[in-house]
Amino acid sequence: MTKLLIRMDFQEPPMDMNGPIPLDRQLCFSLYGTSMAITRAYKPLLDDLGLTYPQYLVLNVLWEEDGQTVSAIASRLALESSTITPLVKRLEHAGFVERQRSAADERQVHVRLTKSGRDVRTKSGCLVERLLQRSGMTREELAALNQQVQRLRNALVTSSCASQTNFAGDCEEPGSNS
Repeated sequence: MTKLLIRMDFQEPPMDMNGPIPLDRQLCFSLYGTSMAITRAYKPLLDDLGLTYPQYLVLNVLWEEDGQTVSAIASRLALESSTITPLVKRLEHAGFVERQRSAADERQVHVRLTKSGRDVRTKSGCLVERLLQRSGMTREELAALNQQVQRLRNALVTSSCASQTNFAGDCEEPGSNS
């Protein structure tokens, strides 16, 4: 039986500052790959619930505060309203939400959870367990990592807003529901 020795004091060789940075040393690629891996881990469970990952995110926003407008949901997810509208329509068709135009301003569409939409929250709790199981990390480690990633995102958004090269909706206060 061959033993594999792993040196814990291994350091990556210095980078050639004139050449391209290898993908595995780029934070953006690591975050992208991690996001994709999480989505793949969630997919079988979401399939069982009849949801896609983007639909799951919309439901999460409504679980935080029900009855939000499409534009508020879009803002919370840092997406365009035109991206959220088809997701909400599919969620409505599946019986998870109801849409209602505002009587005061017909341009505003409010989205409310149905009983099925509220009930699926309990069923989706296994997603956290799946992430814990697959990651090999503790809840505390994942929470700390999440805080670091959020701090990075907020710094990048703030920097982008200061230079006015922001993406739609990014310059609003994090977590605001305009």
